Amino acid sequence: MSEQQRLLVLGATGQTGQHFTRLALDAGHAVRALARTPEKLRARHDDLEVVRGSITDDPDLDALLDGVDGVVAMLGDVAAQQERAVNTEFVRALVPAMRRSGTQRFLYQAGGLSAGPGKRLAPPLWVVRRTIARSYDGQHRDNEAVMRYLDQEARDISWVVHRAGIGSDGPSRGELRRSEHWISIGTFVDCAAYNLRALFDETAVHTCDGSAYRR
Repeated sequence: MSEQQRLLVLGATGQTGQHFTRLALDAGHAVRALARTPEKLRARHDDLEVVRGSITDDPDLDALLDGVDGVVAMLGDVAAQQERAVNTEFVRALVPAMRRSGTQRFLYQAGGLSAGPGKRLAPPLWVVRRTIARSYDGQHRDNEAVMRYLDQEARDISWVVHRAGIGSDGPSRGELRRSEHWISIGTFVDCAAYNLRALFDETAVHTCDGSAYRR
């Protein structure tokens, strides 16, 4: 993929989103970022357009998607997702808007403790989810609802779900590869780099896989 793509980035001020935005711009792409607090976005670039707003503010999706080739969502609000499926509500509005605009590519970043459609977590991951990560259960249930919706009602869109095992904001530990059976605890920058590659990876379309470092 050598030609410039225009990407709509949701969650650009988050820990993975900051790296993704920088990497996309460095790769020669144009980025339109929706940000509740644009001042938090560290990147500065002629090809960066920042729109103030939030997915919970009923944004003008048709305007946001105008001229966009791909959408990347790296969203998470633990408190809000304990109360309701915030991301699912948004994605249910986003997909029809993508159809109207002709935008085909969509990457959604979920957590590694969220099970893919029709699948169960491996026992060790389920134990972690029910104990150490119990306070994030609403977030995982929201992610799972997004994946079910995409799988059942949006297969006309070229979507990819990255079930990321994000651990820290340290330096790169190498290149993450798509994996059906193993999830590595990756750094934010490595997860961002994976997202950028996976967005236009034809072999990843309609998958809800994790990612792992080469053993």
